[in-house]
Amino acid sequence: MLLETICIHNNQVVNIHLHTQRMQTSAENIGFIAPHLPNLVDIMPRSLANKRVRCSIKYDTDIIDILFVEYTPRVIRSLKVIEADISYSLKFADRQPLNQLLLQKGDCDEVLIVRDSFITDTTFSNVVFENSEGLFTPDTYLLNGTKRQKLIAEGVVKETRISQNDLHKYSRVHLVNAMLDIGMSVVNIRNIR
Repeated sequence: MLLETICIHNNQVVNIHLHTQRMQTSAENIGFIAPHLPNLVDIMPRSLANKRVRCSIKYDTDIIDILFVEYTPRVIRSLKVIEADISYSLKFADRQPLNQLLLQKGDCDEVLIVRDSFITDTTFSNVVFENSEGLFTPDTYLLNGTKRQKLIAEGVVKETRISQNDLHKYSRVHLVNAMLDIGMSVVNIRNIR
């Protein structure tokens, strides 16, 4: 079963084109046709109108479940580097491999996953590193997130190779996903262990 997480902000579905495209591509990779999405704003509970809402859609050949929840970002102040040989190119509802990595975070808030010495993602977001030259995201991501794709297409972020040894070249890292924009969840590089 696949999962798509979509942001609805002030009754507007954010980045729907890239979400729909990812659903279609993911389904094709597994061998089926993705179901069509209903008008999400029409079926969202009225109590969530004009809020930032996380819409989680579980699907295979049909939509299995749609859940709407008012979004409150997790507070992430520190990251623990974890080396892992993990693949997560499709967004599955079963997050067990990622959850296992999160158990290794120790006293940090989240993990920063490294594969073959190169930075990838956290368990729930892509990462964008900041220095005086701009914003950069690793080309060795686990999941090519929709927000990541949008930021690259708009020229806000540049894609580059970032190794664990390159972290000192940056001052901060932004966690980005469908729900998180640049600046909403930021960790100082000194707080990566």
